[in-house]
Amino acid sequence: MFPLKDAEMGAFTFFASALPHDVCGSNGLPLTPNSIKILGRFQILKTVTHPRLCQYVDISRGKHERLVVVAEHCEQSLEDLLRERKPVRLTPRKESFKPKEKFLQECSLYSYSKVLCIAFEVLQGLQYMNKHGIVHRALSPHNILLDQKGHIKLAKFGLYHMTAHGDDVDFPIGYPSYLAPEVIAQGIFKSTDHMSSEKPLPSGPKSDVWSLGIVLFELCVGRKLFQSLDISERLKFVLTLDCVDDTVIVLAEEHGCLDIIKELPENVIDLLKKCLTFHPTKRPTPTELMKDEVFSEVSPLYTPFIEPASLFSSSLRCADLTLPEDISQLYKDISSDYLAERSIEEVYYLWCLAGGDLEKELVNKEIIRSKPPICTLPNFLFEDGESFGQGRDRSSLLDDTTVTLSLCQLRNRLKDVGGEAFYPLLEDDQSNLPHSNSNNELSAAATLPLIIRERDTEYQLNRIILFDRLLKAYPYKKNQIWKEARIDIPPLMRGLTWAALLGVEGAIHAKYDAIDKDTPIPTDRQIEVDIPRCHQYDELLSSPEGHAKFRRVLKAWVVSHPDLVYWQGLDSLCAPFLYLNFNNEALAYACMSAFIPKYLYNFFLKDNSHVIQEYLTVFSQMIAFHDPELSNHLNEIGFIPDLYAIPWFLTMFTHVFPLHKIFHLWDTLLLGNSSFPFCIGVAILQQLRDRLLANGFNECILLFSDLPEIDIERCVRESINLFCWTPKSATYRQHAQPPKPNSDSSGVRSSTPYFSAEYTEPPKTDLSRDSIPLNDLKSEVSPRISAEDLIDLCELTVTGHFKTPTKKTKSSKPKLLVVDIRNSEDFIRGHISGSINIPFSAAFTTEGELTPGPYTTMLQNFKGKVIVIVGHVAKHTAEFAAHLVKMKYPRVCILDGGVNKIKPTGLLTVPSPQI
Repeated sequence: MFPLKDAEMGAFTFFASALPHDVCGSNGLPLTPNSIKILGRFQILKTVTHPRLCQYVDISRGKHERLVVVAEHCEQSLEDLLRERKPVRLTPRKESFKPKEKFLQECSLYSYSKVLCIAFEVLQGLQYMNKHGIVHRALSPHNILLDQKGHIKLAKFGLYHMTAHGDDVDFPIGYPSYLAPEVIAQGIFKSTDHMSSEKPLPSGPKSDVWSLGIVLFELCVGRKLFQSLDISERLKFVLTLDCVDDTVIVLAEEHGCLDIIKELPENVIDLLKKCLTFHPTKRPTPTELMKDEVFSEVSPLYTPFIEPASLFSSSLRCADLTLPEDISQLYKDISSDYLAERSIEEVYYLWCLAGGDLEKELVNKEIIRSKPPICTLPNFLFEDGESFGQGRDRSSLLDDTTVTLSLCQLRNRLKDVGGEAFYPLLEDDQSNLPHSNSNNELSAAATLPLIIRERDTEYQLNRIILFDRLLKAYPYKKNQIWKEARIDIPPLMRGLTWAALLGVEGAIHAKYDAIDKDTPIPTDRQIEVDIPRCHQYDELLSSPEGHAKFRRVLKAWVVSHPDLVYWQGLDSLCAPFLYLNFNNEALAYACMSAFIPKYLYNFFLKDNSHVIQEYLTVFSQMIAFHDPELSNHLNEIGFIPDLYAIPWFLTMFTHVFPLHKIFHLWDTLLLGNSSFPFCIGVAILQQLRDRLLANGFNECILLFSDLPEIDIERCVRESINLFCWTPKSATYRQHAQPPKPNSDSSGVRSSTPYFSAEYTEPPKTDLSRDSIPLNDLKSEVSPRISAEDLIDLCELTVTGHFKTPTKKTKSSKPKLLVVDIRNSEDFIRGHISGSINIPFSAAFTTEGELTPGPYTTMLQNFKGKVIVIVGHVAKHTAEFAAHLVKMKYPRVCILDGGVNKIKPTGLLTVPSPQI
């Protein structure tokens, strides 16, 4: 979007037509309200950005099908010029002196060239709209605005498109005096004849050319046309112009301004005649008219509009970038309005955060008026025909007044924000820089809860600007995006930030466009059934436009992944990406295609049972590792993860939580690796811990069928803590994504946080975890860890792995106890430094308690730390670990491969003979 500059933001409101409540659609579901259909169609208008068009910003739904639209606005319009009642041309007086005559002639020439400039600028806007399949249909002087420099900006150009050519509203689109003959001929009002199912054809680009002709005619003669006629007479008069040879002359005669018209230059008359050609077949389109020789003098004054390159495009984004000679001078000018340099979308977002209320603004200007209920009673009639009651309710008609939104409150809020905050430096080390960013002056705000930070205007301004600049430098600044995303992600920048975190790169649009999304495939039926049920509380995703986009993105994924199949839940996975990139299906598809292999590798195979079973087994080991008491209880009552966790992991929690919670959850999930979801699952169970421990199987099933409210911020916080306590090889999965070949280990991976690095990515060594059959994995309650991890955790080698993903003052490196369960002879021959020996054969009493011994107390003292069971026989180590879990020992794990894995390293120690 363009910067706000000198423009303002305005809001206008209208009602969508109400639908009957007792009617269902062909699918048996209630009909989609017209206001939701309009809201869905509106979204594409936000992408139509051109210097000659007012930028659309937002739409919101109110009560009773009310819609409020926010768009760029300028106070002055061509209506103001016409109100002065002066023709544009200045006629020289006969008695004036020659020098004055010459001066007036120059003025008149300038005035006519001004008419041509206005016409050309309007046509530029119309041409760009037509390129995007949009027709204005409501072109009139008060919708042709003038910016501070006197250039044209077309307003309300999206009304015809968003209302489905007027089908979804009770008022006609367009103004009677400016409607083209073909529009009048086919009828602009809705047909009341239910027998007639034929809809009028949508207006084309040529209808706007007629409207432009009438506007230009009015500018030339200095008066509005058809003012003395009522609406029906105006429409009839326009239709009678079919019989005349010269529309311009007839209009001039009718309004008594033939003398003015005859004095117009030839090229202006020629332009009027071409615009006011009665038959649309002979009338030019805006594109054709712009190439006409009438604009031969004007067109060279304008440079063609070049669309700025998007973040994911094949063209060089900085090709047209111009920098000031001295960058340090950017924020030195005290009088500068830095806010005006930000995009309209950003300014509106901050305006809302600073307390902006659209309905309140419209109520203050009396555009929205509340009525006492008594005034809504219907009329009643006496027998003699006399009626009592209210006049016609005009609220269903269009009041096209635009209310300017005041930015005073926002500017007041940001008055203490210095200019340097708008131009942050993107150095990697920001600790000693004087400007505002998340690492120093705003560090106090950064410690507040996320919900407060997201509503803090100054904090969000700083975060938005910082992320905007970082994303413009993507992928060059990929590492810094990761670093800042660990603090938080501003909601306005979430869509692009997620794409950057997922490593989406390249010309994604060309790839998406190349996929066949039209040919019918067997999956179509299932997609059609699932979409209407997916996050349908959300207005955007429940709109027909949202459904169509869902269909295309899901189908593109299915078609482009022939080795995988469509499983229910894929629609839920698509929802967050589609919501954030509603106007960029290619990016939604690219994000989804990057997300699934990372977190759900092979989950969508035709037979995915082995993948799911392994995943759920590792999850139950994680529950036992972090919360043995809960694990014991759930196993006793038979409430296994298969009964509740499949929808969690298959949809990465999107089937469980509403979108606003998913956004906060995925902000952290995307920074984590593929085992991070296990920790989220355990964190959810821990929030429900008390209820689960107090209930039996049936109550637990009921609890999960309607999941209670989960505190997502607490869930995220606890899942990070759980992750930091989990040895990285404990979540090893045989069916996880294999390491990428030729991955650049010296690049991004070196500076991304530990919790984003995959265990499968480092090269496999003799000390790594080995794959074991699924049945063996299922038989073990506690997870296995690799010899590598044990060596790291025992500090036998220097590591810095266990860093928390959030800043903490003290080290959170877990303490660890190694329990060697071999017999004492084997232990004396060689053991891991610092380990204790509890031989398996005599470790437990017949009651299942630990046999009292010299190391039993030490084991109890280490309860809560990581305990690694080491032995010769895998069966014994698994049994010993299971006993400890039964005794509610948390963080118990088994050394994969036993002592034999450690022997070749030479790290086993032999005690000295004296001991």
